[in-house]
Amino acid sequence: MTTTLPASPPTEPGLKAGLKNRHLSMIAIGGVIGAGLFVGSGSGIAAAGPGILVSYALVGVLVVLVMRMLGEMAAANPTSGSFSAYADRALGRWAGFTIGWLYWFFWVVVLAVEATAGAKILAGWIPAVPQWGWALIVMLVLTATNLVSVSSYGEFEFWFAGIKVVAIAAFIVIGGLALFGLLPGSDHPASGFTNLTAHGGFLPHGPGAILTGVLMVVFSFMGSEIVTLAAGETPDPRAAVTKATNSVIWRIAVFYLGSILIVVSLLRWDDPAILKDGSYVAALSSIGIPHAAQIMNTIVLTSVLSCLNSGLYTASRMAFSLGGRNDAPAAFARTTGRGVPRTAILASVVFGFVAVAFNYLWPDTVFQFLLNSSGAIALFVWLVICFSQLRMRRIIEREAPEKLIVRMWLYPYLTWATIALITFVLGYMLTDTSNGGGRDQVVLSTLVAVAVVVFALLRQRISGRAGARETAPDTASVS
Repeated sequence: MTTTLPASPPTEPGLKAGLKNRHLSMIAIGGVIGAGLFVGSGSGIAAAGPGILVSYALVGVLVVLVMRMLGEMAAANPTSGSFSAYADRALGRWAGFTIGWLYWFFWVVVLAVEATAGAKILAGWIPAVPQWGWALIVMLVLTATNLVSVSSYGEFEFWFAGIKVVAIAAFIVIGGLALFGLLPGSDHPASGFTNLTAHGGFLPHGPGAILTGVLMVVFSFMGSEIVTLAAGETPDPRAAVTKATNSVIWRIAVFYLGSILIVVSLLRWDDPAILKDGSYVAALSSIGIPHAAQIMNTIVLTSVLSCLNSGLYTASRMAFSLGGRNDAPAAFARTTGRGVPRTAILASVVFGFVAVAFNYLWPDTVFQFLLNSSGAIALFVWLVICFSQLRMRRIIEREAPEKLIVRMWLYPYLTWATIALITFVLGYMLTDTSNGGGRDQVVLSTLVAVAVVVFALLRQRISGRAGARETAPDTASVS
């Protein structure tokens, strides 16, 4: 295994620096605002009460630490393979191969989930087109934008993320005004923050509910690492990574903690509307905003399209990186004249279409298996980032210390603390025995991961033997 840190060009061979700074800024912001924030937060509030704020804060701290580690490695060596490429150098070929393919698999499944969610909203607006037809249309449109150029992906994501940012910012401002009785025309009683403690206390279900909330919200943060993959296609990737990494704290604080604080302050945590209508719709309705459900459907659709767009981009760039390292078909690493890895995009979207078909044909069997077997991969990725950073820091300090533009805080102690926290979350998931719950996700994701690891090790051993035969002297002709 080589541990030499290569000098990285601004972009990898074949890729183009087509993303502008404004694109990457919005990709960084949009990456931490998933559709899960709008759709799934209601269940978390019902389970943990106002204490869900602590759950979001804990996961937010976890993401900040992981992003800091990833930012340290990415600023030193920007690459489209990101953590997969770093694992390859730091831990071995088997690790880069395994986590790269698992991450690709995760996003392919996400494509199916988001395409179905977007199609459901669109079919509700225009029922003349069947739901599967909308899923097909959405996938085809976003595939086309990714095939044109990286700048077209960046432009779509800029506007998708921009809408999400404006929507949440407006929600926080309007909700804050209503909270203190300052919103004109609202009949919502000025309550300040009394709802945080007035109905059974801040932790109505006890401190253990905080951990239950962690399991419910942790996966809504997946996607924050996309910016480190995209940075390789910017004119100045090191500066882009540094800026994105340094801003992750306020992004999580404002968009997650800020908006959830408004929800649980405007409404009592056990309000039936939170589960029935969704937390954000319920909050907007409580302050008299007309057509709140349709407004939020539009924002959720934008988030879904954003996630689809980014998911296809992310899966294709990981496939491109795997192809460049001979861990995937060589065709995946080929690009068009516009710097687009067309084969990698098409291969990713084909498996995405297959997953969408599974969702319609066998939603409770085959597709549920896909969901469960990819459910814990986000946490596996974060673990690999942690272990890679432990070793990469020493490599960077030895080979190119001047590239340590971003440094992990309190290295290595905070890195080990993060590893312990992620391991604890995985262990706690095993206590969730509901159908499709944490235990199913951890067990099935682990089985899939072990299968990929075994395949990677066998592949590495076979290729090593083949290489040894090629370099060995021809003893058959010596007599």
